[in-house]
Amino acid sequence: MAHSKETNQAGKVRRSSTAVSEATLNNVRICPRKIRLSVDLIRGKQVDTALQILRFDKKKGSAIIAKLIASAVANAKEQASVDVDKLWVINASADTGRTLKRFMARAQGRATDIMKRSSNVRVELGVRG
Repeated sequence: MAHSKETNQAGKVRRSSTAVSEATLNNVRICPRKIRLSVDLIRGKQVDTALQILRFDKKKGSAIIAKLIASAVANAKEQASVDVDKLWVINASADTGRTLKRFMARAQGRATDIMKRSSNVRVELGVRG
């Protein structure tokens, strides 16, 4: 008996849904670890539910991701004739972007590294089927 679900290389089950639109934001000045907390909240949720979750979340990354989802919804309206109420967040990820390296003076002529990290955030919307 054949399964309708596919598996990727990591062995995780992937549902058969196609991405209708996507939006990316590169080099946003928040570290990936912090923005992943908000990304994990909305992955696999319906767009309206995801926006409500992000609206009441008090983290800095929530406002950034909410704007990114709104952009992906606008892309879906422009590209395809899709009912916006049926869109789901299929995939959302936050990866490492550029790191700005700075130094701070310390005692006895030493210096300490300051790593100002940034993120590349990607959101894919699709219709579940």
